[in-house]
Amino acid sequence: MPEETFVIVGASLAGAKAAETLRREGFGGRVVLVGEEIERPYERPPLSKGFLLGTDTRESAHVHPAGWYEENRVELRSGTSATSVERGAHVVVLSTGERLGYDRLLLATGSSPRRLDVPGAKLQGIHYLRTLSDAAVLREALSPGGRRVVVAGAGWIGLETAAAARSYGNDVVIVEPDPGPLYRHVGPEAGEVFAGLHRRHGVDLRFDQGVAGFWGAGQVSAVVSSGGAEIPADVVIVGIGARPNTALAEDAGLEVSDGILVDAGLRTSDPDIFAAGDVASHDHPVLGRRVRVEHWANALDGGPVAARAMLGRDVVHDALPYFFSDQYELGMEMTGLVSPGEYDEVVFRGEPGSLEFIAFWRSAGRVAAAMNVNVWEVADDLRRLVAGGASPDRARLADPKVPLAELL
Repeated sequence: MPEETFVIVGASLAGAKAAETLRREGFGGRVVLVGEEIERPYERPPLSKGFLLGTDTRESAHVHPAGWYEENRVELRSGTSATSVERGAHVVVLSTGERLGYDRLLLATGSSPRRLDVPGAKLQGIHYLRTLSDAAVLREALSPGGRRVVVAGAGWIGLETAAAARSYGNDVVIVEPDPGPLYRHVGPEAGEVFAGLHRRHGVDLRFDQGVAGFWGAGQVSAVVSSGGAEIPADVVIVGIGARPNTALAEDAGLEVSDGILVDAGLRTSDPDIFAAGDVASHDHPVLGRRVRVEHWANALDGGPVAARAMLGRDVVHDALPYFFSDQYELGMEMTGLVSPGEYDEVVFRGEPGSLEFIAFWRSAGRVAAAMNVNVWEVADDLRRLVAGGASPDRARLADPKVPLAELL
């Protein structure tokens, strides 16, 4: 009887952790990990943090040492993409022309940066950040210092790259169509903390305006805002969100809607196909709704869940959304998902201006999300608080003398 073959399309963090879990759980069949990039699987947070700042090496971003894949009999097909999935035949067609049969298939195809479709968008000097190579090119563009940098978008990528650009001594302008930074991620109350942080570091923040176009003769020299302003620019960084890479799944006839639709165990509408990471939109058993999360922890946690589901285990992906950011002297962690209109108030424990506080987002009395800023060793307590659906008294939430464990 031929050995089982498990194919993972997407040599991402989710894909690499799924391969690792398959071996750890005792799967003895064939594991093939297919990735478009020449680079072996790596983690993405360093791209806008340590690697971009020059404090982390390229090697430190990799998920596994170079020899791990061969040692664990994982066939890593770098520089190769999947062009189609023939579900009836259980075959993945690769860009090399190979027809790769599978018993179980995991799609961990990730997401791609949203691109600006405006005049001048193809000029040199306009950067998008998704790969290690992107980060290396951007670091080279920023590291001389003394450049005029315009960042389109005040989300996490925009703010982190702006902080890196300032650390190199560049002038930075951020252009954002929302009324404040991180508006759709944390709302205006906590967003003002990040606005103040960047202003103190000399960043020019321009809200309620987007990018209408770019000027330049081959090389970008200015950004034209939707308000008509011309902002001088030597370097432009675009961080306006990402789109899930669902084309392969759509062409295969899988159910797709802002991501590949999967159940709580990351199973698609095909019983032999699974999806994890940025591309998966899954039923979250704790949040009680469908979510698609593009943060590091979702890939880290979701890859192993998908692997166990591929092995026929009864599993659910119930980890709460978690992410972290480092900007200048601010370090933060956040658990849960919120956006304007989804919460009633934000309760601060500590003074936000001090950059040492905890924020709680409350909805109908319960804590829907929590963020710790420069307050450490509390993430587990906050996770339990959000997951447990606790509804602590507002005054106790705000009182630093009340231990977090007593709020559960």
